[in-house]
Amino acid sequence: MMRDITLGQYFPGTSVLHRSDPRMKLILTLIFIVFVFLAKSLWAYVWLFVFTFSLLIVSRLPVKVILKGLKPVLFIIAITVIFNLFLTKGEDLLFECKFIHIYFEGVMFAVYMIIRIVCLILGTSVILTYTTSPVDLTDGIEQLLSPLKKIKIPVHEFAMMMSIALRFIPTLTEETEKIMNAQKARGADLSSGGLIKRAKALIPILIPLFVSSLRRADELATAMECRCYRGGDGRTRMKRLKYSPRDLVLFLVFAAFGTGIILLNIFIPYLVI
Repeated sequence: MMRDITLGQYFPGTSVLHRSDPRMKLILTLIFIVFVFLAKSLWAYVWLFVFTFSLLIVSRLPVKVILKGLKPVLFIIAITVIFNLFLTKGEDLLFECKFIHIYFEGVMFAVYMIIRIVCLILGTSVILTYTTSPVDLTDGIEQLLSPLKKIKIPVHEFAMMMSIALRFIPTLTEETEKIMNAQKARGADLSSGGLIKRAKALIPILIPLFVSSLRRADELATAMECRCYRGGDGRTRMKRLKYSPRDLVLFLVFAAFGTGIILLNIFIPYLVI
């Protein structure tokens, strides 16, 4: 399971999304998240799914990578479906057995939640983390938040912190898997027993992981100091960010996507959740 976590990883490529300005991709990610939660009707969700699938095609990412990104959240999706399926009441009863009642509204609500979660994870990953390098992401966040420097907010440090956190997610998951395999080789039982026993079994994993994280943080700080890193003041960049016509086209495409969501909610409001 640890190998299936692709959050924070960057996959180099030459697609339109890869070559877009990171500032624009940050803005488009926010727009996408907002309209994912604004979708209300059946056809709005269909339009959301089609648009997300189109992003996957445009990004030219391997199908294997996309599927791996969904595996860690399958449990969350399953729990969400179960709760919505059995706890949502409605008028059209589809199935009844003792205390179990499944309504048509519950089935539709569960389908909506699946589409929403899948599109939210895949869309934001494809737009941002999968197609944006950590350096570009740091520069994009810093420049978007640059007006906050006037009120003495350390924008550069904040952007660097977010970028490093995303970059080290795959590293920490790999380290966790190594520690778990080492503990299993020593006879540790991590999968059997009740909840309390499993929680206690995690202690031999969490302590080495915590120590390893501190060591990596110290090594990173030392490496940055050896390279004379002193923060954002006076820092120059080899590559300056510039908007291009490609970014304007992407913005118009996402604006059309949002407009479609709103219009479908207004003019085709049946099966509204």
